[in-house]
Amino acid sequence: MYCRYCGKQIEEDARFCPYCGSAQQEERQAPPPQQRYVDPNDAPSGGFAVLGFFFPVVGLILFLVWQDTMPQRAKSCGKGALTAVIVSASLVLLTFIAIARLPFMGLILFVGGKWYEV
Repeated sequence: MYCRYCGKQIEEDARFCPYCGSAQQEERQAPPPQQRYVDPNDAPSGGFAVLGFFFPVVGLILFLVWQDTMPQRAKSCGKGALTAVIVSASLVLLTFIAIARLPFMGLILFVGGKWYEV
């Protein structure tokens, strides 16, 4: 057998040419990736974003279920859920900061027409 690239004689069962190093067997090409089904009615949805905001767990579940078949609608659900989580975390953080500052703030109460410092 002869090398397909340099033309030198090589062994019959050689996978590579010992002279030029090129592969002698045809490389198998991977089959083309299968196209995923995408719903033609897929579009970003503000309603699902609002649903994801008020019910973040539902938004996350819808994102995971729809990410292959309806990617734009899934993205809307995911954005709503992510926004809700960020807003909730921010409010919790601000609440903890406000509670931590209470002992250092001089609380002043107005009771019965008089001011009292607590």
